[in-house]
This record gives sequence, structure tokens and C-alpha cells, in this order.
Amino acid sequence: MKRKLVGALLSVAMVASLAAGCGSGSKEAAAPAESETEAPAEEDAEAPAEDAGEEAAPASGGGGELIGVSMPTQDLQRWNQDGTNMKAELEAAGYTVELQFASNDIATQVSQIETMISDGCKLLVIASIDGDSLGTVLAQAKENNIQVIAYDRLIMNSDAVSYYATFDNYLVGQKQGEYIVDALDLENQDGPFNMEIVTGDPGDNNVNFFYGGAMDVLQPYIDAGKLVVPSGQIAKDDVATANWATETAQSRFENILSSYYSDGTQLDVVLASNDSTALGVANALAANYTGTYPVLTGQDCDIANVKNMLADKQSMSIFKDTRTLASKVVIMVDAIMKGEEAPVNDTETYDNGTGVIPSFLCEPVFADKSNYKELLVDSGYYTEADLQ
Repeated sequence: MKRKLVGALLSVAMVASLAAGCGSGSKEAAAPAESETEAPAEEDAEAPAEDAGEEAAPASGGGGELIGVSMPTQDLQRWNQDGTNMKAELEAAGYTVELQFASNDIATQVSQIETMISDGCKLLVIASIDGDSLGTVLAQAKENNIQVIAYDRLIMNSDAVSYYATFDNYLVGQKQGEYIVDALDLENQDGPFNMEIVTGDPGDNNVNFFYGGAMDVLQPYIDAGKLVVPSGQIAKDDVATANWATETAQSRFENILSSYYSDGTQLDVVLASNDSTALGVANALAANYTGTYPVLTGQDCDIANVKNMLADKQSMSIFKDTRTLASKVVIMVDAIMKGEEAPVNDTETYDNGTGVIPSFLCEPVFADKSNYKELLVDSGYYTEADLQ
């Protein structure tokens, strides 16, 4: 299912695109209770225009119909932002929203979706905890003629899924790999450079694309001996992180450091698929590593990780603007509620086991210390004070 994209060079031109994306973010202090129906309110800046002929999200159109939005957890910054932005955008378009967070507990998410169905939701937007665990409850949705948009994480093995809205996840991994190639100048340097790999939850279908995109870029350099992995942990299952948890990534990386780098061996680069895992790596490095700081990738531009970038403790993060994706989903919802087909730009890539799911893919960009202000502050995504 791996999709080969044309390798996009990392350049300043990427910065100007400001098309944004999703993944999984790092832990924030003191999240609100998961059982709350609404996420904390925050101002929602206008999202930048997207390509592929997409119009701006409708200012109105919903007739107060109830839309169910199911998010995995409030323990991760990005899901709070996704839920908040989705609710605000849908309400601005005239819909009533039932928003729930599931505490990263599958049974809770199933129960919450059952409640949304019984409450009379006309459409469901679901970011699943485990893409294979919603078949039974979504069969209920289908029986009630409720269409389902899988949000950021593809829901697997269910023919109740009508559409998928996400970022180009293969391109996320590809950009991380290309950043590493450029940072180490692998085209011109022989190395060898020592690398370790940290990905996310094995139940998240996105991991296949993040890992696949990055490894398609990096594997030739591994084969040539320019990149080596002292731990030997390269296979996708070996580098997974349950629930994308910072603590789990930190514990594994502490073991790697003590086993393979305690003798002074230099660690040159860490491919971390997202910011919560990158934060775990950074914590482990702070406590257990005294060599030259490695190149460290990430994804989501979470506040803690942007601060780490400014402190030279993380090299880059893929920026996926949740405002952009929320706006696109509202356009899709509005089309469905009008009895029309939702706009999509990919009908080949994402097969959930029952067939290819029509998808809308937003384009991610990379942020680092050189361009974060333009991407994150000037766009209104964060304030300077947020990053102090």
C-alpha cells in the first residue's frame, strides 16, 4: 500500500505553503477532564487557503443538525486543538456539536459513539484510538444511515467509513527523512552516522505511512553503510511506542542509551515520528547522554517541542495546522449534509480493508528554528508568549 511520492526538496518554498497537518502530540500539564463534552475554548485564526480548488469553509449552512465529534484523548495537546477547532468551525457553519474525548480507552470511545448515535447525531467525525476496534459500533451508525468521516487516523475494516480527512502521512515521513539527509549531508559525507528510530502506536495506521515515507528516503543510506543503527532496532514493530506515550518512548530510549552509547559512542540522529515520542527521547538524552546532541525529528509543533527547538534540543517538527484540517472537514460535512459528495483529492491510497476510502489530504510542512516564527507565530497559531 506504500505510495511513492516525488521527493520534495526541503526548501524555503515549503515554508510559504503553510498547508498543515496532524499526528499525535506531546503531553501537556493538567488537561481538563475527559468526560467533558466541550474542549476549552480558544480563538481560531483564519486558516490559509488550500490548493486543489477548495473553497473556504462555509460561514453558514447547517440547520442546527447534531454532529458527533469523537477524539482519542485530552492528554495530548494536538487532540485538544483538533477538538476545539472542529467544534468552533462546525458551530460557525450552523451545526450543533457533541464533542467527546475518550481518555485513550477503546471501550470509552465505543460507548461515547453509541451515545452520539442514540442522541440523534446526523454524522460522525471520529479520530480513532485503535483503527480496528470500532467495527461493531460503526455498524450501528450504518444501520441508522449515519455517515462517518475518519479523522486523521484511518478506521480499518469497516464499510461504514464514508470519507477520510488527514494530512499526507507518507509525505510527513518523507520530509523527516529528507531533513535528516540534508542535516547530515549524506549525499556528500561517507559517515558512518549512528541513528536510532522511534515511531508510534502499532494500532495507528498512520505509523505505516510515517515510517514508510521516512525509511524509503533513509534505507539507501543504511544499505550503503552511511547510516548505521547500533541497537539493531529498525523493524517497524521493534521501534513502536504504545499510545505514542512520552514516558514509554523515554523508557525505551534510556535503555538504548545505556546499552549502546554509555561507552562514549556518538549518537548522530534520532528519527522520531512525532513530538510526544521526540519529547521522550529528549528527556532520556538530558538524563543519560553527554555526547554531541543528535539531530532529532518530530511532528505536530507542540509547545514543549517548539521550546526544545529554540533551546537546540530538537531539530525540527512537521507542522500540521489543525485549523486547516478542521476547515476542510467542515466543507466535507456541509457537502454530505446537503446530500452531495464531499470534496476529496485522493482516491487511491487509503484502503481500510473494505476498499479504498475517498480522502482529503492536507500538505504538511517542516518547521525548525529558522522558520518557526513565520509558520507558528505570524500565522496566529501561537503567540510569542506561548513559546517563552
